[in-house]
Amino acid sequence: MEASRRARQGTADAGSRPPGRGRGHAITYPILRFVHLLGLTLMGAGLIGVWYADLRSRQVRDLPLFAEHIWQIAVFYDGLVVPGALLLLGSGTWLIVMVYGGWAFLGLPWLAGMVALFAFEFIEGNTITRRYFMRLRRLTTAALAQGSTTQELERARGEHLPTFTHFLDLPILFVIVALGAMRPDTWALFLVGTILALVAATVLALVIPRMYPFQVVVKAGA
Repeated sequence: MEASRRARQGTADAGSRPPGRGRGHAITYPILRFVHLLGLTLMGAGLIGVWYADLRSRQVRDLPLFAEHIWQIAVFYDGLVVPGALLLLGSGTWLIVMVYGGWAFLGLPWLAGMVALFAFEFIEGNTITRRYFMRLRRLTTAALAQGSTTQELERARGEHLPTFTHFLDLPILFVIVALGAMRPDTWALFLVGTILALVAATVLALVIPRMYPFQVVVKAGA
């Protein structure tokens, strides 16, 4: 109860003025908020870029164009998503310690939900989705060198788990943003938002591959 009370007090303090005591906190808090928003912007822009590049790669039928879009996915991940996630991780951890009393954040459903979803997305993104696209880029490069698509590339493009986690990234990010913006006192938004994100990812993972089956070739003279 005491932890929950201190966490809620931190929430009130964080609304319109820098929390904490002393000039150091008054200077540090706005910088941390800026870094946090910068990380969110980079990560969000990167995930949107990955989503768009993946969709375009499913629509093309020319292997060199397919390879270009796969390369763009790698650029978005390494250039925007990963740096943004690291900025969010560092600034978010510091803000939780400074503003919400460390482990006291567990008494706030909205903040605990944000942390849980971000941790899931960070781990999933680096162990499944990003590694999948890196492998896809390697297989595409090998197919280009060979001059035709390979069975290994076709099998990789048809894998279900990384396709699902890829389509889950943006909906989960939207739930994280919703929790931070609305700051509910119950777990309802977290549960409903997470369920809707899973449903949206499932629908996309089933529909998009069927709309755009993997059919790329090397054009004559390419």
